[in-house]
Amino acid sequence: MRMSLHRGDAEGAEISAEKTKTGPVPASLGWTRRSLIPLLAATCLVAECGAQNLPFPVEKPPGPAFLRPYRVQPVPGVRLHNSGRVNSLLRAGKLYLTVRDAIALAIENNLGLEIDRYSPLLAQSSLERAQAGGPVRGVPSASAQVSSVNAGVGVNGSAQSAGLGSGGGGGSGGSSGNAAIQQVGAVTPNLDPILQSTTTQAHLTQPQANTVLSQTNALIQSVRTTNTTLQMGLLSGGVVQYRNYEQSLKENSPSDSLNPAVGPHMDLAFQHGLLRGFGVKLNDRGIRIAKLNTGGSLEQFRSQLLDLVANVLNSYWNLVSASEELKARQYSWENAQKFYQDTQKEIAAGAIPRVELSRAAVEVATRRQDLVVALANLRLRENSLKELLVRTPDATVEAAEIIALDRIEIPDTDDLPPLRQLVALAMAKRPDVAVSKLRDQTAEISLAGTQNPLLPSLQVAGQTFNRGVAGTPQASSGDAPNPYFVGGYGTALGQVLRRNFPNYRGSVSISASLGNRTAQGDYGIDQLQFRQSQITRQRDTNAIVVDIAARMSALRQARSRHAAAVNTRTLQEQLLAADREKFSSGIATFNDIINDQRALVVAQISEVNALAAYAHARVSLDQTLGETLERNQVSLEEGLSGRVARESKAPEVAVGAKE
Repeated sequence: MRMSLHRGDAEGAEISAEKTKTGPVPASLGWTRRSLIPLLAATCLVAECGAQNLPFPVEKPPGPAFLRPYRVQPVPGVRLHNSGRVNSLLRAGKLYLTVRDAIALAIENNLGLEIDRYSPLLAQSSLERAQAGGPVRGVPSASAQVSSVNAGVGVNGSAQSAGLGSGGGGGSGGSSGNAAIQQVGAVTPNLDPILQSTTTQAHLTQPQANTVLSQTNALIQSVRTTNTTLQMGLLSGGVVQYRNYEQSLKENSPSDSLNPAVGPHMDLAFQHGLLRGFGVKLNDRGIRIAKLNTGGSLEQFRSQLLDLVANVLNSYWNLVSASEELKARQYSWENAQKFYQDTQKEIAAGAIPRVELSRAAVEVATRRQDLVVALANLRLRENSLKELLVRTPDATVEAAEIIALDRIEIPDTDDLPPLRQLVALAMAKRPDVAVSKLRDQTAEISLAGTQNPLLPSLQVAGQTFNRGVAGTPQASSGDAPNPYFVGGYGTALGQVLRRNFPNYRGSVSISASLGNRTAQGDYGIDQLQFRQSQITRQRDTNAIVVDIAARMSALRQARSRHAAAVNTRTLQEQLLAADREKFSSGIATFNDIINDQRALVVAQISEVNALAAYAHARVSLDQTLGETLERNQVSLEEGLSGRVARESKAPEVAVGAKE
């Protein structure tokens, strides 16, 4: 059974002499449009969903409460300009950066993070839509439409009342249409009250082959109908509707005892499912999921923010290591040049043959080539870091050389807690773990959407309505009308409000699919996918344990590699100094010096790489534990707003040193 709650026409009041009641009727209460006032007031009582306290919010539309739902809400415009922090760190064509300044620039200017800021806003809008009920976004809604006539008013109404028309007796009947719903599981009713009012004015002329009833060859009617409904869905799975209907009729039939006449009609109807589609827990699952998704969107944004900070740290330390490598290459080239000059002096003194000068020149050229490659690598690292820090390309920033003010420092000890303690820390802080838990919760909530349709459909519906009719006596009809029905709209409305002509209607409908394979299949799919997700979550937890253990091992290895690299570099420096003294005394050969210089450069580069490996291992461990933001003093609020309160300024000492 389908019960329509939206109707274009309406049933009227049937006039019966046996139901006549006497008594004064209040004065006319005015035309039907006055009845819209309480309905409009009722729509203003709908609770409005408050905006979440986000630093980057979508504001509610301004204006009176009853107009706000029909106004566009101000959506924040896109931000494509760089923050002023960039200019505060520029000095004489150089961009002076500390680690914290680089992170602040990335939070304020990174385009990827700016895109991610819209995810919490989208989740808020999805929550607001879910709180309104109805099918999921993109699914067509369906509403049944019922057409009926106002029985007992006018010639045609009398014919319908007598059962002579196609609509049947009593004004009931009609047809309904339903659109296909492509949504798995029960559909939540529309929870926002819907006010609908339709007024129709018609001038009709109908030829009368049988003039017994109308007493005219052409029945001319002037008809005005107003149908106003207020409908609201219930979270328990039902729908309630109030309807106020009025029909005014004036026609040229001499047989009408009341002409013109008016027939108001008010009714209250409801429809509710008792099995399929029943229950608050079932119908509010979309709202609960949307609320969880708002928290999940913040966790996903925190994950993106954490990854961005980790990328900035890795890029910054890559730049620092490239700068240190450039210094080592520069030192090697300068040593090669000095050795070339010393070789020239030794040749001039006759201490060594002239052929050694060419070998020294080749060493200078080789070290020069290494220096050029190191400089190109440094510029490449600068560009990679700038890509994370700048929102809109700027010629000044593109041409600026980045001066990294922080250096990689290795603490005396790492003081790492036991593995299980770190795993517990990661499970509490990692955003992806939080998102996984929320995803499992939403999946469990969604299961109700496919479990409930296993039940048969048991629908109950009820309707109570009151009718009234009044009009002006027409002397040409020959029959004096009952004085109780003489009057205007106020007379007819009084009959409705006093419930002089009460009507009641109720129905129970049950339907069940004998095979029920569609519902069984949907439920099986959701249950099996939920079991898969539970196993996947345990697998991911195991992977986290292995990942943390690997990061701890990498950090310890990086520390050991750095200690060995420092020791090797120190020994190579001592060996080079000793061989230079021997070379001056003629004990060491030219090849010994060249090999010592090359070995020293390799040791220096190894030390730089070991430092970078330790920095990356520390960043990776913090990222695996979900502690990147806390360790670098970055708050989620700063990430959401794209504004870091801490000011940045290029240190004057550093500027003077570089300039």
